Amino acid sequence: MSKRNNWEINGELILNCCCTVFCPCVISLGTHPPTEGYCQGWAGIRIDDGYFGNAKLDGLNIGLLLDIPGNMGRGNWKAALYIDERADGAASSGLEKIFSGQAGGSTGLLRILVGEFLGVQHVPISYATNGQTRHFNVAKKIEGAITPITGGNGKDPVVIHNSGYWIAHDVVVAQADKSRVRDFGRVWDFDGRSSEICQIAWRG
Repeated sequence: MSKRNNWEINGELILNCCCTVFCPCVISLGTHPPTEGYCQGWAGIRIDDGYFGNAKLDGLNIGLLLDIPGNMGRGNWKAALYIDERADGAASSGLEKIFSGQAGGSTGLLRILVGEFLGVQHVPISYATNGQTRHFNVAKKIEGAITPITGGNGKDPVVIHNSGYWIAHDVVVAQADKSRVRDFGRVWDFDGRSSEICQIAWRG
């Protein structure tokens, strides 16, 4: 019998940033600078099923605010974490460890890359899918709507396959229909900017 992981998260991640075309960090694996020379953005995560130790994480949502001064691979990130208010104490503690990188595994890089943790908030978070559009809301601090970009047949989304991207090997190229951030002194509007959708299977 195989050994059980200490933690596991399966679900979907959406990410929107200030890049004017699709984020070059995905293809360059963080070595190429963002289109604006810096990266400001947010991510939403829908956990379909998961656990941390004995704590169940099924059905919870997570938000992240990211403020990165240059190439992603060079670190010195500033980040904030939003945890679904429905998470109980054990689940909340586990999620903090996972998304700060302390739990190691798939998100362990965050412990190295994040130089300043702005804070953790326990708030209402909604993550809904309508057609192909993902709608994300963090207590009116983050409001986003992300839709895939369609390919040559005008129907199927453009997908980057078999990448070395740490979040997921397959990445759906998307665009923000709506993007608002109002928290931690940040006032960002990234309508029409670079976005991505990833199916995640993280563990540690």
